[in-house]
Amino acid sequence: MAIISEYFFPSSDGKTLIHVNQWTPSGRSIAGVVQIAHGVAEYGARYAPFAQYLCSHGFVVVANDHLGHGQSLIENSPMVYLGEEEGWWHVLDDMEELRRRTAKVFAGKPYFLFGHSMGSFLSRTHLIRYPGRLDGCILCGTGHQSPVVIAGGRLIADKEIKRLGKKAFSAKADDLAFGAYNKHFAPARTRVDWISASEANVDAYIADPLCGGDATLGLFRDMLEGLGYLTKQSNINKMDKELPIFFIAGDQDPVGDMGRGVRKAHDCFQKAGVRDLRIKLYHGLRHEILNEASRQYVYKDVLDWLEARV
Repeated sequence: MAIISEYFFPSSDGKTLIHVNQWTPSGRSIAGVVQIAHGVAEYGARYAPFAQYLCSHGFVVVANDHLGHGQSLIENSPMVYLGEEEGWWHVLDDMEELRRRTAKVFAGKPYFLFGHSMGSFLSRTHLIRYPGRLDGCILCGTGHQSPVVIAGGRLIADKEIKRLGKKAFSAKADDLAFGAYNKHFAPARTRVDWISASEANVDAYIADPLCGGDATLGLFRDMLEGLGYLTKQSNINKMDKELPIFFIAGDQDPVGDMGRGVRKAHDCFQKAGVRDLRIKLYHGLRHEILNEASRQYVYKDVLDWLEARV
């Protein structure tokens, strides 16, 4: 059983409270801590089944809602918005603050970071900016964009921001960022078929009022800034070479270019000299591999990897 708790702490933006969910094992020793960084247009509590599973095996799990997501909404701002300035870096610093607070409570316990989708890109940024503070990292549903694609996206984002403002939604920018994903699964039943082969999961995502909000131009621009930083080889080279890293993704995940982008990211880490690398692509699975019908196999692979490093 898990002891489930919630709390808030001040964001590094100086004005927003960051919401946190925590699952703590009850009646057994603690093996380690897993911090979850969620993806765009979702929130930490969506990971409750996965957290409960890890908790049943002795892991404390914490998951904050990033700025502009879940219960960490910025005052007088829309959902899926990271702030007026330095949004990517505020989210990153909030992740590190959660790590610092949690590691202090569970001092001496192995500490792992699990990042999905946008959370995987934030986690990769964390590995560069804060080396030596983790005992392992799992990157789920990640990818690797080329400098040309990132530069082109920035040009479009800047042009649309001048026209509409950072808090606005742009169909043009949204189509560039997410529009191509569903084309792989035509004829599509919904606009988000790409997230999962499980129709039940897709329907639950659509029905959830805290999921799937229109990404703002500000978030689009902030993410492109982060992608430009984390895909630069000279920055990747700053990572802790001894940190164990596990790449996991569906081989039908368009965010990872059907596995090709995941392998590119893996190869960049290898080039940087990271010694303990593992990659697994799950046949037939799409973006949210933790929510697919066969998720128990993913859960078990993650647990095995964690337990081997405790």
